[in-house]
Amino acid sequence: MGWSKDDKPGWERETLENLVQAQVIEQRRARRWGIFFKILLFAYLFALLILVRGDGFDSWFETDRKPSEHVAVVDVDGMIAASARANAEDLTRTLKRAFEDDGTQAVMLRINSGGGSPVQAGIIHDELLRLKEEHEDIPLYAVIGDIGASGAYYIAVAADEIYADRASLVGSIGVRLDSFGVVDLIDNIGVERRLFTAGENKAFLDPFLPLEPDHVDHMEGLITDVHQQFIDVVRAGRGERLDEDADIFNGLTWTGERSVELGLTDGLGNPRSVARDVIGIEEMVEFRPRRTPIQLFLEDLGTVVMQQVLNLESTPQWR
Repeated sequence: MGWSKDDKPGWERETLENLVQAQVIEQRRARRWGIFFKILLFAYLFALLILVRGDGFDSWFETDRKPSEHVAVVDVDGMIAASARANAEDLTRTLKRAFEDDGTQAVMLRINSGGGSPVQAGIIHDELLRLKEEHEDIPLYAVIGDIGASGAYYIAVAADEIYADRASLVGSIGVRLDSFGVVDLIDNIGVERRLFTAGENKAFLDPFLPLEPDHVDHMEGLITDVHQQFIDVVRAGRGERLDEDADIFNGLTWTGERSVELGLTDGLGNPRSVARDVIGIEEMVEFRPRRTPIQLFLEDLGTVVMQQVLNLESTPQWR
């Protein structure tokens, strides 16, 4: 196709401008559709969150609509660690608000945790004892869900009474330290490791060095001391209710039903039944760490998405 004298001057530029304009329009259309689908996805996840939570947004906010008399509920959920959701700083502040609320007639720890840091658990336990002494008229109850073991049970024994479901996992009164050794591995693959220290024990339990008997003895002494601290706290909290003859401090977990027989718990129940039948107040108000609504939404949304997409279940089930 050649040039014709009938073609208007500058037609090439006009054609190019039309092409560019068409491309811009197409990009805008694609961007609008992209935004639409993102909003649609967000709305779907938002609706899914509401359906899964069941209680809508009411529990995200502590409002003036609290009942005049209620049980203040504080969750100890998941790993207990400084960087986890169940950390001492957040929980101690939340517990303080729960005890000091005008309508609080009792405080309930709703526990579902396999434990974690003994330091974090110890801080929470000690704060509970302080709050109990400061608010002598407010009883403290612990109710264990799927699991209340190790550091979570350390926290629970600060309560006046502990309840669990018959299939809950309770106890694990012990201490563990995980490590590994790869001495033979680096020798076999021809790796030379160079380590410089000041202090004869600075390379204590280095996984690339053979175990030294003195180091092993020292570490066993450390974890034995921590274990004894755990035992002392359990004995102080449970007192004569414990069946000392059953060797309950050996690190094993027990079912909720068996834990009642051993004196680790006081009875069987769930948060609702304990509030109704034991405390005598059915109204329950959740107290959560201070967060902005968007922070709470994102936390819950992440939990829901993980459950729905991955369908991960880490607790025993009857099938």
